[in-house]
Amino acid sequence: MTGKRLVIEPARRALRGSVAVPSDKSISHRALIFAALSNGNCTLRRFSYGEDNVSTLQAFVAMGVQIADNGPGEVAVRGVGLRGLREPDRPLDCGNSGTTMRLMTGVLAAQPFRSELVGDASLSRRPMGRVVFPLVQRGAVITGRRHPSRSHEVTAPLEVGALVGKQLGGLDYRLPMASAQLKSALLLSGLFASGPTRLSEPVVSRDHTERMMQALGMPLRAAGATVELQPLTDAMAIPGFELDLPGDLSAAAFVLVAGLLVDQSEVTTRHTGLNPTRCGFLDAVRQFGGDLAVAPRGSSLNEPHGEVSTRSSRLRAASIGGELAVRSIDEIPILAALAARAVGTTEFSDVDELRVKESDRIAATVRLLGAFGVEADEHPTGFVVRGQPDGALKAGRVDSGGDHRLAMTAAILGLVADGPTFIENVDCIATSFPRFVETLSALGATLRVEG
Repeated sequence: MTGKRLVIEPARRALRGSVAVPSDKSISHRALIFAALSNGNCTLRRFSYGEDNVSTLQAFVAMGVQIADNGPGEVAVRGVGLRGLREPDRPLDCGNSGTTMRLMTGVLAAQPFRSELVGDASLSRRPMGRVVFPLVQRGAVITGRRHPSRSHEVTAPLEVGALVGKQLGGLDYRLPMASAQLKSALLLSGLFASGPTRLSEPVVSRDHTERMMQALGMPLRAAGATVELQPLTDAMAIPGFELDLPGDLSAAAFVLVAGLLVDQSEVTTRHTGLNPTRCGFLDAVRQFGGDLAVAPRGSSLNEPHGEVSTRSSRLRAASIGGELAVRSIDEIPILAALAARAVGTTEFSDVDELRVKESDRIAATVRLLGAFGVEADEHPTGFVVRGQPDGALKAGRVDSGGDHRLAMTAAILGLVADGPTFIENVDCIATSFPRFVETLSALGATLRVEG
């Protein structure tokens, strides 16, 4: 969709159907990492090739890992163990993926070769100090660019020095914020360390890394918001594995909200991830009074999945903050679309982490709602939305600012607008949902790409 716009027509009929959504980005990143560091052959099924995950895949290819496409949605990885990565002959391009950059920094911090991590303009503005500083504390050699306005902060590009003749040390660290990316980067570095890695965080963030480590037999213990990992003494200790990747609940959220907002609609997303630390979105939908049904269907490598269905609903205002905000942080923009159609005023608090995402998502979400005629105001750690439950929203032209979640939120709001909605700069949607247009079309929406 590079350089093109997305045009969304107001929904003239109900949205109906059952659709697949892209594989979970967070789980896919971690599955690629553990597959590359394993002792044998691994198979990842339902791989979606979203741009973020491709950045991680290509980084490992650049370091000598054999990765093959076996056909639709199946990727084969031949692991090289903890000591088998090779020095890349070029900088590793993380694109727009903060997860790739932060998790790969954890892996590369322990390697006996030099590497460099780069990203696009958006990623190069995002804070990396939260990962760099504790890794340096345990003995890594990492330097980055000083942030232009925060002297204590560093950003990409990150240069990771060679660790020759020694190992990373143990680490006992309290995370300053609940962050799955930071926690995972430190745990990954701990696989190579000489001593244990003990981490605690204010509340439990996404636990995909811990679940996968435990499923693969790694010496990790988790208790509440505290986790402890013993280092691996055998470089070939991680076994090969097969994984049916669950669908990404963050991607499914856009489809499910469309079902809640468009009259007489009923939609289902199949094989959707139901990890409890990721299900804040579902709990938030229930707070809004949305008609929601979840049918568990099993699990793979400790990751539960199932079908999630929504039906059009009369919504009420909610309060999203604290632990619920942490568990739904990526879905806040599309939850704001629910707030836009709810009766009353919804407050989002404790979401200041959104200030340093692909954009300042607090400010950008408030601007987006305003473009549709919905009153919203930001404050330092969140924003409030005064719902407009009756009548169509105001259609218009908006720019995603290169943020995939804002682009897709605008598309869903466009379904309940009073005329065509034009969204500029939609190439970013491929970051997480390459078949977004086709999926909405399959449910009965009318939208097209122009330019």
